[in-house]
Amino acid sequence: MANATLTPVVRASTETGHGKTVINDSVVAKIAGIATRDTAGVYALGGGAARAIGAIRDAMNNTDLGQGISVEVGETQVAVDVSIVAEYPVPLQKVGDDVRAAVIGAISTLVGMEVTEVNITINDVHISSGDDDTADDAAPAAAGRVQ
Repeated sequence: MANATLTPVVRASTETGHGKTVINDSVVAKIAGIATRDTAGVYALGGGAARAIGAIRDAMNNTDLGQGISVEVGETQVAVDVSIVAEYPVPLQKVGDDVRAAVIGAISTLVGMEVTEVNITINDVHISSGDDDTADDAAPAAAGRVQ
């Protein structure tokens, strides 16, 4: 699939008697990205390199809402690839199902196109530092542990 954030392809359009509406692929990718970010259990979007570049963009107050999202837009249908980092200990299948539902709902409602597929890749699991402290404190009390 072409990465919509790098290739500003224009395919989705409608024409009426009063004019034409054109929706860029990058807009569809942003809508999918926003829907994904708003889903419980999603910590971040994209793989390692994309997240590193995203951190730099965030520091410059220039967040890429389409990060980790690739779209393929046809005349009436859209296919989406989503790459995420999930939060621990959220069930990964549930996160995937929730992201898929959110992306399909957002694109169907806001763009008015049929979503043929949403492929989700979970690249990593984020463990918050608060969980690390709790786990470290509990470890010595566990039976059979050697210090």
